Amino acid sequence: MNRRVVFALVSVAVVIVAVVFLVSLFRTEPGQPETPVTVAAEVPRAVEPAREPDRAPSAPAVPRAPRPASEPAPEAPPAEAAPEAPPDVATLRIQSDVPGAQVFIDRQFIGTAPATAENIKPGSHQLNVSAEGFESVVDTIDVVPGPRDISVKFREVRLNAGVEVVHKHGIGSCRGRLVATAQGLRYETTNKDDAFTAALTTLETFQVDYLEKNLKVKLPKGRQFNFTDPDGNADRLFVFHRDVEKARERLKKGDTPATN
Repeated sequence: MNRRVVFALVSVAVVIVAVVFLVSLFRTEPGQPETPVTVAAEVPRAVEPAREPDRAPSAPAVPRAPRPASEPAPEAPPAEAAPEAPPDVATLRIQSDVPGAQVFIDRQFIGTAPATAENIKPGSHQLNVSAEGFESVVDTIDVVPGPRDISVKFREVRLNAGVEVVHKHGIGSCRGRLVATAQGLRYETTNKDDAFTAALTTLETFQVDYLEKNLKVKLPKGRQFNFTDPDGNADRLFVFHRDVEKARERLKKGDTPATN
C-alpha cells in the first residue's frame, strides 16, 4: 500500500477520535434542555430630540410709556458762602419830595436828592437839605452801621412850638401854656373855661404886638384872648408867633400837615 494513503487514513482517524472526545466532553446531562446561547448585538438607539420644559402662558405685553426727553442733571446745591462780616460804616440814601434838593452831611456837600452818602462813621451827624422856595431842613441823625433810607419832605408841614403865657381877663388873669403843632393850636391851663383847641387855618386873629408885648388870638366865631409873657419878655411871644404863622401860610397853600 502506498505510504501516502496510509498517512492520510491515519490523519483522518485521529481527527475523528478528537471530534468524538470533544462531543462527549461538552454534551449536556440528560433531562436538561439545551439553552442556546444568544448573543444579541447592541442596536444603537436613535437619539430623541431634547424636549423643552413646559412654559406657563406668558402675560400680555404692557405698553411702555414713552421715555421723556432727556432732562438736565440736577444742579448741585451751591456751596454756602461764608457769612459776611457786619459793616462798620453806614450808607445813607437821602430822598426828597422836591427833586434836586441839595444834601449836606456835617456841612459836606453830598449831592442832589436822591443822593447816596457812603462810608459814614457811626455816631451823631448833622443832616442839612435845602430846596429853592422851601425852608431848609436841618436835623441831627444818629447813624449806625449798615444801610439806611432817609426821606425829607419839604411839602409836609411840621411844627412843634410852645410858650408860657398869662391870659388877661377883664378882672384878673390865668396862667397856662400855648402849644402849636401842624394839627392845631391849644391853650393848656388849669382854668377849664379858658382852655381851647383850634385848627391853625381857622383862627380869625393871630397877631403879635411887640411894643404892647401882647399876642392876640381870636377863635372862629368865638372868644378873643390876650396873652402876655409872664416875665414881660416880648421876644418869646414874637418867636412863637413867627413859627406858627409860617406854618399857617403853608397850610393855606395846600401843604400837608405832619401826623406827628
